[in-house]
Amino acid sequence: MNPWIKTAFASTAAIAILMAADVVTDYDKSVDFSRYKTYSWLKVRANSELWKDRIEADIDQELMSKGWQKVDTGGDAAVTAIGATRQQQQMQTYYDNFGGGWGWRGFGGMSSGRSVTSVDYIPVGNLTVDIFDAQSKKLIWRGGASKVLSNKPEKNEKNLKQTVKDLFKKFPPMPKG
Repeated sequence: MNPWIKTAFASTAAIAILMAADVVTDYDKSVDFSRYKTYSWLKVRANSELWKDRIEADIDQELMSKGWQKVDTGGDAAVTAIGATRQQQQMQTYYDNFGGGWGWRGFGGMSSGRSVTSVDYIPVGNLTVDIFDAQSKKLIWRGGASKVLSNKPEKNEKNLKQTVKDLFKKFPPMPKG
């Protein structure tokens, strides 16, 4: 395959991978999640009040869909969420010898083409949700996600909603045994 096409394909594949949310969850395997019926918020942090409210509302929706009830204080579980953004480097290499590369000239010789690598910075949103046992204050569940952000707030809002759904897809964890 042509090296230029390989590079373009690899760059496109890398971007496509980054566009999907990277979601990871973990939990205390010794905890019986069926005993938790209510939750209270400890804190929600984000870059702006708008995003703080959106994060809280989306998590509330998912927890309530799982049968948990939100209470102002004194819940069985306590929830925190932290949303942040960071700049991620993305490097792309372009070749000026369309079709060139090792041995391209038809005689086994090397191509004299040049390559140029550019570095772009893309915004990535990160969300971490922690759930604690309110009595023991012990962490019982953690979910984390990161996703490339758009320059369109409406798209980011839709992506947040889907990312939170993905975080809570297998929540609450089923008892082992």
